Amino acid sequence: MVREPVRIKWIWPVLVVIILLGVPWYLPQGTIEPVIMGFPYWAFISFLMTAILSLFLGYVINRCWDMETLLDNSSGKDKGGERK
Repeated sequence: MVREPVRIKWIWPVLVVIILLGVPWYLPQGTIEPVIMGFPYWAFISFLMTAILSLFLGYVINRCWDMETLLDNSSGKDKGGERK
């Protein structure tokens, strides 16, 4: 059986939450204070959520996606490189 992240139900709500939190629409309009590391806090929140999104997608790819099974099934070759 090929494991595909699309079929794992818990991934979708987590992905949506990370994306929604990464777009700071929930903050008051026009505010730039406080400044964190030289950036307005909304930009820092957006940058932080982008990093979290990257880490989450890396986790999903490494832990939830079985590419070896997919490659074995699609190539029609065994481990010796010959056709079955």
